[in-house]
Amino acid sequence: MRSLGAGSGVVTLVEESSFAISDRTGDIIPGGAHGLFVLDTRILSRWELRVNGARTELLAAVSENPFSAVFVSRARPGIGLSDSTLLVRRSRYVGRGMREDLRVQNFGEEPAFCTIELFTGADFADLFTVKDGRAEDPDGDRSSTTVEGRISFEYRRGGVSRGTRIDFGGGVSASGELARFDVVVPPAGEWSTCCQVSPVIEGKLIEPRYRCGERVEQAAPVERLARWREQAPFVESDHKGLREVVARSVEDLGALRLSDPEHPERSVVAAGAPWFMTVFGRDSLLTAWMALMLDPVLALGVLQTLARFQGSKIDPRSEEEPGRILHEMRFGEASSLALGGGSIYYGTADATPLFVIVLGELRRWGLSTEKVDELLPNADRALAWIERFGDVDGDGYVEYHRATDRGLVNQGWKDSWDAMRYADGTIARAPIALCEVQGYVYGAYLARAHFAFEMGDEGTYERYRAKAIALKESFNRDFWLEDRGYFAMGLDAHKKPIDALASNMGHCLWTGIVDDDKAASVAAHLSSPEMFNGWGVRTLASSMHGYNPISYHCGSVWPHDTAIAVAGLTRYGFVEEAHRLTLGLLDAAMAESGRLPELFSGVDRMDVCVPVGYPTSCSPQAWAAGSSLLLLRSILRLDPWVPHGKTWLAPVLPPTMRRLKVSNIPLAGGRVTVSVEDGHTTVDGVPPGLEVLMEPRKPASAV
Repeated sequence: MRSLGAGSGVVTLVEESSFAISDRTGDIIPGGAHGLFVLDTRILSRWELRVNGARTELLAAVSENPFSAVFVSRARPGIGLSDSTLLVRRSRYVGRGMREDLRVQNFGEEPAFCTIELFTGADFADLFTVKDGRAEDPDGDRSSTTVEGRISFEYRRGGVSRGTRIDFGGGVSASGELARFDVVVPPAGEWSTCCQVSPVIEGKLIEPRYRCGERVEQAAPVERLARWREQAPFVESDHKGLREVVARSVEDLGALRLSDPEHPERSVVAAGAPWFMTVFGRDSLLTAWMALMLDPVLALGVLQTLARFQGSKIDPRSEEEPGRILHEMRFGEASSLALGGGSIYYGTADATPLFVIVLGELRRWGLSTEKVDELLPNADRALAWIERFGDVDGDGYVEYHRATDRGLVNQGWKDSWDAMRYADGTIARAPIALCEVQGYVYGAYLARAHFAFEMGDEGTYERYRAKAIALKESFNRDFWLEDRGYFAMGLDAHKKPIDALASNMGHCLWTGIVDDDKAASVAAHLSSPEMFNGWGVRTLASSMHGYNPISYHCGSVWPHDTAIAVAGLTRYGFVEEAHRLTLGLLDAAMAESGRLPELFSGVDRMDVCVPVGYPTSCSPQAWAAGSSLLLLRSILRLDPWVPHGKTWLAPVLPPTMRRLKVSNIPLAGGRVTVSVEDGHTTVDGVPPGLEVLMEPRKPASAV
């Protein structure tokens, strides 16, 4: 059970594509970002409790999983009294709707008469209307009805219909949007009731995961999370932060999983709560890769789902192109709970090569060879997109340029409008070839070459090997800024380097596209005071014009970005620099109760002794949660290549850590335990036929 603190602030509960945002008393207050959301629509915009006409006084808010919480408060004392005898407990469970168990205990010596009121409301606002702070009512017709202890809300606009049904327990008097209970609570006794909130989509009532009258312990989310916890790696260490952060990440990733009713055996991961509880190509792929130590099957589900919606035609409105992997799937006014019921936007340059990289990683981890090989045609279509649509001008680099004025201006992971800047602060214009995207393409070529090698397809192997060699050579020539000792963020429409010092090149280290003679300079820049703020790597160096530590992409710190830089530094042997960044991120997480947010400010740790937050940062967020798992893998320097019967393992602990044990690592169908103490490593549970090499694997080469 984890305390959610007291005082002001918000509580976010999430289960698949449903989430609830409230204050810490449990109230959903209208006029802001609070609400119960299902499929990107706010189906409950008000849920306020009053006892004897007044708000209750918060005592505690606690949670033992991401989709439920208990809010404990007391009724305000009567006139002339210093204490109250009434304890109020609200137990809330979120999943395809909401259930709330309301319980009032009387610790007094006399019966207590109570008027208990629940003020309700549903505005059916779109998720992004709420996120942007535009709380005006959406267009359309709304109505409410009350009958037999039930309040119903309905919304219609054109052919779209949404509704909310709220069922209350016995003894309720419902009128308009108010539910009222007049009760007498006996001395040393209690009163309780159950309220159930159900969404209605196109006239069809959706049964919540938690229903009144049923045991909470038997609900699907509880059982699903229990199975997830059982399979998770377990960390023991004298570094308290690492242990707690990994455990919290496991919980968050479990909550962010989505399932498709059309393919219930597949799980994918949503980008983050509360604003991005949907499938994102880039986010889902990177998170699945980071989480391979937790559950390789998750990566398979992500790949299968993205393959299902891989582009097949040219459509400028959605930027769909044959072979392209989607950027974002949205539900909004979709008529189905199935993933396919949402609208899809394809405008991203990086998801397509990342698809091939993650497929190659699954092959290396030895997961379900047949299922992985079934996705190889999708990888080939992705590579065809890279060569035809990604590289329109034929210069060997993948560029992006939106198809219409409705698309994203920038289509890398730094996709805000002002993210791509020169050192003088001028904003670069598309088409742009991002440095990290070229690294992803390099990794995709290598992955496909390795597939071909294992299958004995020498022609395909030589083709992609040659493409990787050529790309690496041209990249290190055209993107390298010799006078500054770092790589440009990208090349602009005129092939001019976008010369700002930025974090993008950390991704290039991870993919192995950086020449060895340039890696030391890149490592020095990433760990320098102008880039490393004490907690993580800034997206843009503090020495650059346009640097803003409280911006989205121009000086903020993103944990996943730093973790990928750690993986890259580790890959090239810069362990000391990797440890500095690792310990900074772990400290940041511990300052946030063990959870890394989507991003935080780039303000220096020397100036403010805690990470400075970012207002609309998602928490939990998928690749932030995955970051701790990537840090753990980087510490272990774990690099499997199961088809070749080998796994590289060469742990080096950070200076503040003497002992580390990681149990239950899924590898080649087995469960492996790695123990490190005072520089000595032992490995148990290695599957037969797999050789463990106690040395780091050198950066992958195309040769």
